[in-house]
Amino acid sequence: MRLALAQLSIESAAVDDNVERAVSAIETAAEEGADCVALPEIFNVGYFAFESYERAAEPLGGETHRRIREAAIEHDVSVLAGTIVEDLAASAEAGEAVPAESGLANTAVLFDADGKRRLVYRKHHLFGYDSAEAELLVPGEQLPTAELGGHTVGVTTCYDLRFPELYRRLVDDGATMVLVPSAWPYPRVEHWKLLPRARAVENLLYVGAVNGSVAFEDASLVGRSTVYDPWGTPLASSDDDATIVYADCDPDRVEAVREEFPALRDRR
Repeated sequence: MRLALAQLSIESAAVDDNVERAVSAIETAAEEGADCVALPEIFNVGYFAFESYERAAEPLGGETHRRIREAAIEHDVSVLAGTIVEDLAASAEAGEAVPAESGLANTAVLFDADGKRRLVYRKHHLFGYDSAEAELLVPGEQLPTAELGGHTVGVTTCYDLRFPELYRRLVDDGATMVLVPSAWPYPRVEHWKLLPRARAVENLLYVGAVNGSVAFEDASLVGRSTVYDPWGTPLASSDDDATIVYADCDPDRVEAVREEFPALRDRR
């Protein structure tokens, strides 16, 4: 699988413009041979645009997902539609399984190249440190995986990186790759460089950590989207400018590393 991490420039509350940037990045990545494109956390609204969450919330399959799904089909590429602010009541009315009958969630959706929805993940750990997220959103409950490009793919979101037990659960479900849409801000650059790499090393799998590129009124994102291999080696990375990061992620590499270094089998 050729994985592309689309480190987008995100404008606060400018949903149409942000989605258009995402669609453009999907097209560019597909032209460069990507099999899967991952977008950042709350890429359509901007993570720190908390006052816009309720107004911009959408159900699963809403306008943002419609446009991303169409781009996936048009360009024959799988897309992790970063995360959006999901309107749980509207999703419930549409017959979707939801963790609560009302409220908002931080929700990732993975589409395959045929536009089929393969996975829905709602962020489990809501950030309460200098953030309104924990006050505004409902945590997710499910931790799904999907088969894609020879990999068993899981998704976690940003702050989830600090909770390694999630990744052990994904490994026990066969995960060979975890995609991590994020909105990781300064000054915690070293944490952003450490935690996804540690999750890759601990679990002997690929981690694709995709961040945004933006300066909000109260915070700036560190960028530095990176793909780590099962040894924790960075395969490709960026600085803090908008760009697309590419890396080839061979599922056989996971099996080979786990066979060579059987730490997962040595758990007690």
